[in-house]
Amino acid sequence: MGIPSERYSRITDKNQREICLLRGFPCAWGKCSFCDYIDDNGRDAEEMAALNAQVLARVTGEFGVLEVINSGSCFELPPQTQEEIIRIIGKKRIGKLFFESHWMYRKQVPAMRARIPVPIIFKIGVETFDNDFRQRVLNKHADFTTPEEVAAYFDSPCLMVGIQGQTRQMIARDIELLKKHFKLGTVNVYNNNTTPIRRDEELVCWFMKEYRWLLDDPAVEVLYEITDFGVG
Repeated sequence: MGIPSERYSRITDKNQREICLLRGFPCAWGKCSFCDYIDDNGRDAEEMAALNAQVLARVTGEFGVLEVINSGSCFELPPQTQEEIIRIIGKKRIGKLFFESHWMYRKQVPAMRARIPVPIIFKIGVETFDNDFRQRVLNKHADFTTPEEVAAYFDSPCLMVGIQGQTRQMIARDIELLKKHFKLGTVNVYNNNTTPIRRDEELVCWFMKEYRWLLDDPAVEVLYEITDFGVG
């Protein structure tokens, strides 16, 4: 079985690293109103682990940094894959790992940090710090109300901008809180998909003009297309 080229990439701009898109068990929540990327998973642990091992075999360690993503949380990767990641970290002399997790797994984050032999940058899909919009419109199932709650567990929030119903004020506040409380972050510009959630073109244009400076901010990655990391 060949390795899909879109499962491995190298990020050579900000925070240089290798990135692998692996397969895991189904997202434990899987009900976010904006997300239709929940099908790249499975229930056959052996099959997924075999594919994941092929993808991880492409890691060279050239940057000393690895990011591992899947259509869910890192805790949903097969146990064999988690062990393979640890092995690759040692073999390729990886010094830093990027993982991503849903808020529901926050209490498991400390144990994962202890298990992995290198520092982890834990990402989380915050989408917005506006609790009402995040919960009621996006159905995120993440009931924190302050950025401090998020920062207690996670290092790098992922925000989403350009959704109908969002306002300029909401986005401005999100960017302000990101910069104030976190050393790293990602801003995803929303693209229409198969869900009913729609993109606000005017809002996107405003954001790309008003926050163009983020493109030069070494701490924030702006993804205009969902495949900007080279995987997916």
